[in-house]
Amino acid sequence: MSESTATTATSATTATTGSTATTASKSLRDVVGLPGTLPRLAESVLVMVDFQNTYRSGVMALDGAEPALAAGARLLAGARAAGTPVVHVVNDGGEGTPYDIRAEIGAISAEVAPLAGEPVVVKQFPNAFHATELEKTLRELGAGPDLVIAGFMTHMCVTFTAQGAFNLGYRPVVVAEATATRSLKAPDGTLVPAAILQAAGLTTIADLFAPVAPTVDSLPA
Repeated sequence: MSESTATTATSATTATTGSTATTASKSLRDVVGLPGTLPRLAESVLVMVDFQNTYRSGVMALDGAEPALAAGARLLAGARAAGTPVVHVVNDGGEGTPYDIRAEIGAISAEVAPLAGEPVVVKQFPNAFHATELEKTLRELGAGPDLVIAGFMTHMCVTFTAQGAFNLGYRPVVVAEATATRSLKAPDGTLVPAAILQAAGLTTIADLFAPVAPTVDSLPA
């Protein structure tokens, strides 16, 4: 987290609680004894979630989409070089929407486009396992328990796909550098900056569902 983001987060905490926390609570993973070890990319399956043009411009444009996409491309290249199975996931919102997978706006970005033979799973819910062929596809690939997840949006489909994987007994890991989100209005009407929502989403994931690798290079080769 950048210094400016940390300062904003501290200010938000102070404004809400009237005080600044001096120590962090133990994560649920720590409490229940789940490991925080990052898997080797070569021994995992890479799940690329919603790396669609949807999030690069227009109404759904994300803060940090381009650097996250570049990180996703490096992650994908590393997986292919290691012989790691890759599954691409796309969200289909229907014709005429920003998620129209039949149009350029909803297509997977060229930088991370699937190669021949790499499966593409279509979803319509934030959890990529819900009402999709993802679990079946993973079984057909002979996937072990370790999944490496990256994509868009951090607070939504990345979080709930990590949760879905966790609930099914997989060991997911999320690569923070290859995720991004956007600013949103809180229920009280205040603005939650994208950096804060990004940090909150990753913190939620790391609390229980999955260890978070800060960068692509954090993953063991």
